[in-house]
Amino acid sequence: MREIVHNVYRQFPFYYFTEEKAQETWMEMDGETLAEIGKRNGAYLEEVAENERNLREENAKKSKEANLEKNSSVSEESKKINNTDKIENKDNSEMLEIIENSENHLNSETQPANTLPQSNIVLPHPILDLSRDKLSDYDYLMNNFYIVDENTDASAVKINAAEFLAEDFSLSHGPLEPQILIYHSHSQETFSDSREGEEEDTIVGVGNYLTSLLSEKYGYQVIHIKEAFDMMSGELDRNKAYNYACDYVEKVLEENPSVEVVIDLHRDGIDEDRRLVTEINGKDTAQILFYNGLSYTNDQGKVSYLPNPYIQDNLAFSFQLEYQAALYYPDFYRGIYLAGLRYNLHLRKRALLLEAGAQTNTVQEVKNAMEPFADILNRVLKGCGTG
Repeated sequence: MREIVHNVYRQFPFYYFTEEKAQETWMEMDGETLAEIGKRNGAYLEEVAENERNLREENAKKSKEANLEKNSSVSEESKKINNTDKIENKDNSEMLEIIENSENHLNSETQPANTLPQSNIVLPHPILDLSRDKLSDYDYLMNNFYIVDENTDASAVKINAAEFLAEDFSLSHGPLEPQILIYHSHSQETFSDSREGEEEDTIVGVGNYLTSLLSEKYGYQVIHIKEAFDMMSGELDRNKAYNYACDYVEKVLEENPSVEVVIDLHRDGIDEDRRLVTEINGKDTAQILFYNGLSYTNDQGKVSYLPNPYIQDNLAFSFQLEYQAALYYPDFYRGIYLAGLRYNLHLRKRALLLEAGAQTNTVQEVKNAMEPFADILNRVLKGCGTG
């Protein structure tokens, strides 16, 4: 039996009142708890700053030594040894690795100098308490990371942050073959200032920009599918968009078995008086929502005709992305929405349905959102999912 997704599921405003309720729960914490979290985060960031200072001092020292050596009569063999020397400190903290990874992302040879905007180094600055003790608290996890649709039940799956963070999502295929596939089940989604008939002003145009970021800045090989799965005989029809998308994408994956990441890129639909926007690196940036299907509804129980062997992997993948967002871009993400059907997330264990902004955002705000998203995706795919 084939998956059928009715219009009603795609018209949900994602129960934003549930999201707001979760945020209110956070704000209602007593002063002592907030003070303790502030103290922990203060110490955390102080450690980050100290490690960054030490790293920069060590780099400056090595640079000075290299310059002195260039003008000396040291032997060629000595020069070779010094030039290949790497900064290694096995006793350094986890935060030093975060800083090194941030610098590596910016200094990689795969990043061309004049094609795409280069960001400053982003240091962790979490707002939530991300300690393992807090993340092991199920209620804390659900209140701060998840939004559960009323047609499903989160207890149908295992929500365990420690297990999610332990999973390694490093890619096994290099950039000589396709690694990431981007498509749009709802290709006709537009924004508040979209020009009619302009692909660049639709969610497909946002996909174009994400493709450029991932390929030109981060060095991945990306396939971008632009087919209109939500158009039938020239009319908008989303009743079977997921079915049509699934059939098409499956064929592309058969032809490109090296693809390990599959992203269905959407924008949300919300009340017209709401705007999902924050500021990142001085830019107005649309907020994002991750979307997971559990193949479980309260009415049917397990939806047997929508099997997904990768449900737990999908959940771990979206959680690692949200964890990275919580570390580096704490106002960027809206949560992980848990719904009852499947939404083609069975295609790969690194399958993701991403809601970038909504119809009330501008085109540029949503394109701006692809920059921090590409950053956190790259971190997870480099095996940095746990920070």
